Amino acid sequence: MSELLQNYLGGRWTSGSGAGTALFDPVLGTEVARVDATGMDLRAGFAFARQTGGAALRAMTYRERAAMLAAAVKVLQAKRDDYYAIATANSGTVKNDSAVDIDGGIYTLSTYAKLGDGLGDRRFLLDGEPARLAKDPLFQSQHVLVPSRGLALFINAFNFPSWGLWEKAAPALLSGVPVVIKPATATAWLTQRMVQDVVNAGVLPAGALSVVCGSSAGLMDALEPFDVVSFTGSAETAALIRSHTAVTQRSVRVNIEADSVNSALLLEGEAPGSEAFELLAKEVAREMTQKSGQKCTAIRRVFVPEVLYAQAAEAISARLAKTTVGNPRNESVRMGALVSHAQLNAVREGLVHLQAQAETLHDGAKHALVDVDPAVACCVGPTLLGTRHAAGSDASDRIHDTEVFGPVATLVPYRDRNHALQLIARGQGSLVASLYGSDSKALADAAIELAPLHGRVHVISPDVAALHTGHGNVMPQSLHGGPGRAGGGEELGGLRALSFYHRRAAVQASTDTLAHLA
Repeated sequence: MSELLQNYLGGRWTSGSGAGTALFDPVLGTEVARVDATGMDLRAGFAFARQTGGAALRAMTYRERAAMLAAAVKVLQAKRDDYYAIATANSGTVKNDSAVDIDGGIYTLSTYAKLGDGLGDRRFLLDGEPARLAKDPLFQSQHVLVPSRGLALFINAFNFPSWGLWEKAAPALLSGVPVVIKPATATAWLTQRMVQDVVNAGVLPAGALSVVCGSSAGLMDALEPFDVVSFTGSAETAALIRSHTAVTQRSVRVNIEADSVNSALLLEGEAPGSEAFELLAKEVAREMTQKSGQKCTAIRRVFVPEVLYAQAAEAISARLAKTTVGNPRNESVRMGALVSHAQLNAVREGLVHLQAQAETLHDGAKHALVDVDPAVACCVGPTLLGTRHAAGSDASDRIHDTEVFGPVATLVPYRDRNHALQLIARGQGSLVASLYGSDSKALADAAIELAPLHGRVHVISPDVAALHTGHGNVMPQSLHGGPGRAGGGEELGGLRALSFYHRRAAVQASTDTLAHLA
């Protein structure tokens, strides 16, 4: 029987009282670890985080907390090889895909360490300028942002066990708010190991960072009025969180990142084989295959002028055909596995659902799997679907409503710009859309049109071909989140992320008193 991973709560390492849930290698099918949280005293553990961890963090200045994050970065960098091995064994990712998660998480933590250092030796932030409350300027109002007196509970998805931890924990800890992380069970090993390494290194105050692996039962029940919860996952689970009494009665602040049918749009006026056309084809193929399409930001719908439909299908399919799929331990493999058999079944079912309204342009089932047993490995080749006529795409509601969380995308032709924008809007809000073209004015206009529907608009023109960070790569300097079906949440965006972990209050006082706040 494999190792039962320990939880860290209440300032101590502890094991659940049950046998545990097994975690598997999605390529070899072997059991790699077990997790369990049965019998844990969540309320006591949460109280320790608030009272001990929170008090210690709030006693520190932003600069001191930034130094704490920088120390955590050094701990993680020293263990990178271990993390890569865990990612291969538990997530089935090739090295480049593991880097997106592991190095991306460490980079985000490092970025917030640098941002926090710039905030200086303060323990709260000013929000705007003082405002007069009467004709005489002696008595004024100054808004301040102060760290929340609760904890931050993170209920995370399976696809980014490293980045999903640190992109949330970094701004929370910098804000002075203790963190309790509940990783998705299927890939909890990497999250648990990173927390273990940082905690054991002693670079954080006791209670500042906790991890609970296993069932999420009871976590929401243990929340109190000044706590916050951030969730990444399905819309169905998000609805349960929003309807929980912690939110509806105790006013726990909640941030949600849910489903997203993200888009890529090639503007009119581009010829087949033009640089913008090739940039679209390259980015779509990369987004479909990176982490086997298991990214909340991955491209799901590809919009091209109807006169370019056949050429776009051919160009994207040609790139996909070169993708080798199979065991990530084999150096010839460029795309690894889905994380579990449950995920593999979900992708297969979603693909059948979409194929009822779309043609198959590139069939992932025809990819030969490298160095794996097809009956055991959770591997599947990338599949490009399409609708041949613009009129047909109008009726293909499943394409706009269904997110298949795997290496699947659908090519959709459009008649004109307004038609393209209408089709994209049928996604009902997404995390990101990317634009491709060479006319900077047309790109700027389209970006503003798409902005209300997305958390981020990624514009790729030939002049930034070698510079852009990628449609699906979430950078800490930019907002991550999206309206509508994407959950309505906001994360990152530089220092903007700190607002979720602060409380805004107005201090009404004399100018002399307010001067001391500055």
